[in-house]
Amino acid sequence: MTAALGRLRDRHLGAILLLPSAVLFLGLLAFPLGYGIYTSFFELHLLERTGPFVGLRNYVWLLTNGEFWSALWLSVVWAGGTVGLQIALGTAVALLLHQRFAGRTLARGLVLFPYMMPIVAVVLVWMLLYNALYGVVNYLLLKAGLVSQPIAWLSQPGSALWSVILVGVWKYFPFVVVVVLARLQVIPQELYEVARIDGAGAWARFVEITLPQIKDVLLVVALLRTIWMFNNFEVVFLLTGGGPLRGTMTLPILVYEQAFALYEVGKGSAIAVVMFVLLVGVMTLYFRLFSSEQ
Repeated sequence: MTAALGRLRDRHLGAILLLPSAVLFLGLLAFPLGYGIYTSFFELHLLERTGPFVGLRNYVWLLTNGEFWSALWLSVVWAGGTVGLQIALGTAVALLLHQRFAGRTLARGLVLFPYMMPIVAVVLVWMLLYNALYGVVNYLLLKAGLVSQPIAWLSQPGSALWSVILVGVWKYFPFVVVVVLARLQVIPQELYEVARIDGAGAWARFVEITLPQIKDVLLVVALLRTIWMFNNFEVVFLLTGGGPLRGTMTLPILVYEQAFALYEVGKGSAIAVVMFVLLVGVMTLYFRLFSSEQ
């Protein structure tokens, strides 16, 4: 009897160990997601517990609303710009930190500084740097003769989005550095030695050896950073609040505005559900392309 109970316990040990994680998953992800989908079919006010069922009316409103399509486009530009520049800058810095030089350990520690800074501190620093009257950015550009007068970086629709993108790149590129640097350290050095013997230069070694070795890592980083940046709320909201003239109104800020400023929880939930579907589509496409290359 004891042996039978022991075998039964061993057989279900994996399920028992996974149970706390499953409960946490259901509580923190599955339930909020399901409730968000549920509320998207109702005309629900933030201060009211119930509202009339409206079916797909919130989705029809969303798809016929020009502001939604504008926010979607701005979200694509925001996510694409930040992720592309993060990968380019992070890979370049990782390649530099992979080389042997005095103070390399200190440099590897300092490069994590932006990623560890609280987002509020980052925003305050960059708002001072961008300031039109006494900001360092305008000072340097004026001294270099690149501009004739100070630029209100965060107050003009043409410059605000790219100014915010630069902050997002600076804040999050260390993540790419850490991941790529970890991959660089396990590439067999014999490959580079053979390439040098064959007369390959630095660029040829990068294209023929380094890039193929880190390609899979870069693809995973691109997927993760795209998901995170597409859903990012705090950087854009704290810097511009979606302005000026709604020039940085991304989808997460539009969700916040509908749900917590206009109290239209149903419409806000519908936007959030569409964001979720779009990201699932991106992930599905990624995994299909990734699996076809294996």
